[in-house]
Amino acid sequence: MSDDLRSLRRDLHRIPEIGLRLPLTKARLLEALDGLPIEIHQSDNLDSVVGVIRGGARTDGPVVLLRGDMDALPVQELHESDYCSTHPGVMHACGHDMHVAGLVGAARILCQLKDELAGDVVLMFQPAEEGPGGAEPMLDEGLLDIAGRPVEAAYAMHVASATFHKGTWWTTRGACMAAAEDVQIVVRGAGGHGSQPHVALDPVPVVCEIALAIQTAVTRRFDVFDPVVATIGRIAAGTKSNIIPDTAELDITLRSLSQESRKRLRERVIRLAEGISQAHGLSAEHQVVESYPPTVNTDADYDLGRQVVTDLFGADAYVEREDPEMGAEDFSFVLERVPGAYFFLGCCPTDDPKTAADNHSPRAAFDDDVLWQASAWLAEMALRRTQQLRA
Repeated sequence: MSDDLRSLRRDLHRIPEIGLRLPLTKARLLEALDGLPIEIHQSDNLDSVVGVIRGGARTDGPVVLLRGDMDALPVQELHESDYCSTHPGVMHACGHDMHVAGLVGAARILCQLKDELAGDVVLMFQPAEEGPGGAEPMLDEGLLDIAGRPVEAAYAMHVASATFHKGTWWTTRGACMAAAEDVQIVVRGAGGHGSQPHVALDPVPVVCEIALAIQTAVTRRFDVFDPVVATIGRIAAGTKSNIIPDTAELDITLRSLSQESRKRLRERVIRLAEGISQAHGLSAEHQVVESYPPTVNTDADYDLGRQVVTDLFGADAYVEREDPEMGAEDFSFVLERVPGAYFFLGCCPTDDPKTAADNHSPRAAFDDDVLWQASAWLAEMALRRTQQLRA
């Protein structure tokens, strides 16, 4: 099976696609699932594929969901291999091709072990994790009830091209990935000649003051043990050195690990922008672009996931990560509705993961020799959790 999974992964790596519509990826996935005793459901609104494996040990048993995201990134691949992307400017730089192949492998294992499966398993092959988001529309279409009974637990894993050695697993108890959203601020003043700022209302120093105030707020208004990040990725204003513009803009990305801090951080940023602008006689407008909530592992599912890693791959295979990832993940929408867990698997192809190109890099590389581990972990999580829920 490992050779077949490697071939599938490399086929997918050659044809990366972005967003909600992934026709080539979907076609190759359906080919890989063909012939298996899986009920296949497809959507008219997005290129998702949902499979249902019926357990033979009990027809009314619990339902567990396993997720594999399918989309790629708008990155020009610079890593050289004989299966490089054939689509210019698009690359599987976050390893989602590995996720699809890993979940297909898990599906094959579970189909072989149907008689031991004490419930049903939903296979969630999802587009658009990198944006605009595929989990929410799949949930809106009834994903959690597609087996005829509600999903009671959900699991996913993510590969990493750096950080830890190949074959190493990790996550954190509780929040393992951050919430993410963007805030766009427009400060409105009154333009004029650069030689006479006293007769204008210059928005440029105001946005600079707002930027500094936001950084101060992060360190002085938020608990270091419930951390937040506010990064101003874009400041824009003006057209020429001697022209004071009417407006200046800031684009800010916010990251947080709890819903309380998420709400407070957003409110603080907006209050600072409006208050500082008003203090200088200007006004500020804002737009919030929500992304994903925090990804939270429930204690029981974290414990189960860690136990499965050590049982299958040895005690040394798991490393406790002290801090959550400040990246975001839309599997969080699933984990908002049902308990579950989200784990990471090292796939670094070199002996030095600290200096290897990380996920999202045009040079990111993933060693598909560990695909069998992804498949084994996902399948075992479904087998054990259905047994636990039945009991």
